Amino acid sequence: MPYCAVGPVKILTIAFLLSLVAGCAPPPDGVVNFGLAARPVTLDPRFATDAVSARLNRLVYRQLVDFDDTYQPVPALARWEKLADRHYRFRLQRHGRDFHNGAHLTAADVKATYDYVLDEQNASPHRGTLGTIERIEVVDDDTVDFFLKEPDLIFPGQLVIGIVPANLIDTGHAFNKLPVGSGPFRFVDWPQEGRLTLQRVPDGQAFRFLYVPDPTVRVLKLLRGELDIIQNDLPPELVRYLAQQDDVTVVRGNGANFSYLGFNLQDPDVGRLDVRQAIAHALDRQAIITHVLGDAARPASALLVPDHWAGHPGLPGYAYDPALSRRLLHDAGYSSERPLALTYKTSSDPFRIRLATIIQSQLADVGIRVALRSYDWGTFYGDIKSGRFQMYSLSWVGIKTPDIFRYVFHSQSVPPGGANRGHLADAGVDGLIEAAETAADTASQAADYRKLQELLYQRLPYVPLWYEDHIVVTRRQVTGYRLAADGNYDGLERVKRTR
Repeated sequence: MPYCAVGPVKILTIAFLLSLVAGCAPPPDGVVNFGLAARPVTLDPRFATDAVSARLNRLVYRQLVDFDDTYQPVPALARWEKLADRHYRFRLQRHGRDFHNGAHLTAADVKATYDYVLDEQNASPHRGTLGTIERIEVVDDDTVDFFLKEPDLIFPGQLVIGIVPANLIDTGHAFNKLPVGSGPFRFVDWPQEGRLTLQRVPDGQAFRFLYVPDPTVRVLKLLRGELDIIQNDLPPELVRYLAQQDDVTVVRGNGANFSYLGFNLQDPDVGRLDVRQAIAHALDRQAIITHVLGDAARPASALLVPDHWAGHPGLPGYAYDPALSRRLLHDAGYSSERPLALTYKTSSDPFRIRLATIIQSQLADVGIRVALRSYDWGTFYGDIKSGRFQMYSLSWVGIKTPDIFRYVFHSQSVPPGGANRGHLADAGVDGLIEAAETAADTASQAADYRKLQELLYQRLPYVPLWYEDHIVVTRRQVTGYRLAADGNYDGLERVKRTR
């Protein structure tokens, strides 16, 4: 069913609701409660692709490689050396090698984890990004070798999947519901979809992750003491309201999460380039950023932020030009008698519905009729992964390496082999991805990726929207949480809660 516009949350309404619950805050039980806008889909790192699952998996599992603030790979579980163009050796470090079930993490567990992902029959969505691996060999308990099909300059940065125990893989253990990792947090329970508890390994501090989809309710629960931390997915008026409260702390930080409109390129309407160009020119992104996002975002022209080493700061972005949009639609054969009618899917998060409604209105101004469809996160994300959409909006989070381009845009990365959900099939795009992957040096590789982003800008499989800032709100009793550039939850390793 189509949705009507969702108006701004009124401060007086919040104040009235607060008056109803004032004085009845529950006594603290020592657990740190973290409010989630979306439910995690899986706690199996071999299958996690949604943002919440990926962030929680980082807490439970350790990975071979991580990244610094400049998006360069750095050792996590292992250090590495390049023995030949197609041969990398990883030596496991001493820290972080005790699984939560008491077993010791070895090179055999590394091999088993990646062999599972690479097995086509297992349908891991991460298989597409690891296609350059030819074979994996265990040298000893502390050493594992990766042999590649061809040279890959950024290969170490692709090894970011959490390591799971090999013996449990063999038994078909349900990691998605009963995770066993070696990370700083161990799994406690997940009695219902919206209530997950983890425990910090060094000191036993418990953290409860609670699904509260409505942002106003999340804020009320925070102010009432039922939640201690909420992060992102808050409308600007609620952020402004929270900044005026004495018992909470609001922190902002620039983000790299890329928001976009995606399309089913096999659709007879949005599969046309001129239609997608008309949509791009119909959107007033800056007005949305200023008046709806509260200036907590930067306009985007490409998937990578411009200051990424493989980013493209020279892309101008699609100008807001409704007259050009109408002309493109007219030339494509659409008119008031034969209007372009689209179905637009989004999640049921109220703020996402609000953004979708504004986009719907801007598209209506140029003659495009848009029917909004809103679903709970699991249903919505399942539809997107399965290709059941005409147009949708989503964000890519935590992007570190440019191999994301193969995963998202290469013709061989159609699900389940990757995330080419719109079924882009473009020989030029494929060729530039492959050229970048086989470049002789980093400078040549960066140049190829900039050419690729120019071509994607022209082909427009996504309409870029913006890079949203990160916002975290904590109660005064909670200290030590630091925002990460990619919005991960690693700051929970240092959080302290006073009673």
